[in-house]
Amino acid sequence: MNALERMRRRLAGEPVDRPPNFDIMMQFAAHHIGEPLSRYYQDHRVLGEANLAMLEAFELDIVQAISDPYREAADLGLEVVFPEDDLPLATRPLLADPEDLDKLRVVEPSHGRRMSDRIEAIRWFRQRVGGEVPIMGWVEGAMAEAADLRGISNLLLDLYDRPAWVAELLEKTGEQAVAFARAQVEAGADMIGLGESVASQVSPRMYERLILPWEQRVFAAVRELGAIPRLHICGDTTGILRQMAASGAEIVDLDWMVDLERAATLYAEGGPALSGNFDPVAVLLQGTPDQVYAAATRCLEIMGPRGISNAGCEVPLGTPHANLHAQTRAIADFAATHS
Repeated sequence: MNALERMRRRLAGEPVDRPPNFDIMMQFAAHHIGEPLSRYYQDHRVLGEANLAMLEAFELDIVQAISDPYREAADLGLEVVFPEDDLPLATRPLLADPEDLDKLRVVEPSHGRRMSDRIEAIRWFRQRVGGEVPIMGWVEGAMAEAADLRGISNLLLDLYDRPAWVAELLEKTGEQAVAFARAQVEAGADMIGLGESVASQVSPRMYERLILPWEQRVFAAVRELGAIPRLHICGDTTGILRQMAASGAEIVDLDWMVDLERAATLYAEGGPALSGNFDPVAVLLQGTPDQVYAAATRCLEIMGPRGISNAGCEVPLGTPHANLHAQTRAIADFAATHS
């Protein structure tokens, strides 16, 4: 059974040889192959080689074109600086003044330097592991993209001071997400992840009114093209679990702050598959192999027959290899005792 078959069968609730491992690896992957982060973010070939190394070293069941949140934003005009071996930085908001919104235009992904690089990553993966390993593309959700362009503090104030303006901004960032998602599926992505970290910072009512409709539109486009939608919201999403289930995602990632038992109960009847959610820092980075093994096993037991193993968020830089191997053993042992 190859990784793509494993994923499809797992999502259908059918027997598999072992649950998939969908750990999100970015900075860790770059350093694992001795490359600075600036090259990982800006050269799809470096990103690709790092992902293939993760498959071999840690038995992952996915390759991922995810890198940083500024793909769309940079092509829309945001000035982004790439330190040699550190996280990229936005120098100033693109929409420093609300009137700047009039100048914002949706960009054809193939014409954007950074979006087209991600599309090339998808094609690169397709040539090497297509049909064998799930290939995941990525888009920023409408509100997350708005935060990148406006600045998170400004945007949170805008939600109260000028909600109609925010809705207009989301029309543009949402359409950009739909276009970018489509382009990646057409290039060969089997799955599209949507990152919407801002959603954990707003009320359930605001999430349902402003964010959820755009998640639904992006995921409808992804499903229409035959790919799998995956929703990733960092932070404590306990208050919006019900709404997240209505997004159209087939996989919902949960961060470590969320009560996994509560989520599993809520999603038990026809809901999306769960992915997560042990603590990537306190457990995976700072814990012992035994602690990682226990946490990964517990999550799989709670999530049920469609659950997917991964930490609550990105695998931190510096995570001990022994801890990642402990997760792999936990997955294998879980399969052996639940076949």
